Amino acid sequence: TCSVAKKELDDLEQWKEEHRPRPIKLVPQRLGGKESEAQARQKQQMMLMQSKYQQKHKREEYVKAKKAAEEAEILKKKAIQREKAERLEVKKRQQEIQRREMFLEDQYYKTNELLNRLDLGLPKSDSCQIADRGPESTAW
Repeated sequence: TCSVAKKELDDLEQWKEEHRPRPIKLVPQRLGGKESEAQARQKQQMMLMQSKYQQKHKREEYVKAKKAAEEAEILKKKAIQREKAERLEVKKRQQEIQRREMFLEDQYYKTNELLNRLDLGLPKSDSCQIADRGPESTAW
């Protein structure tokens, strides 16, 4: 196993040697364009100041966008709650109408039942005789 490890290390060293970066050869040339050093430094200073304002502007835009997103989320939640409340109100109104209909129907049946009982208790020929009995029939 030692000879295998030594062979692998030798192979690694040979591979490193083959793939070693070679020296770079560039033709010398003048850099920096047509500006003088003072102009370049002044331009750098202006760009630095502008970048500060740009960063501040970016931050403000981010805060504004975040607030707008939060506001939109709040409005969305309010709309959902309003819709739920409206549905609940409609449901309550329908239940109230149903309750009223059931009450009126029940009242109608009770009234008919009472009238039927009263009709059975009275003589059919002359119903006014009960009212004209006279003073001796009263218990007072």
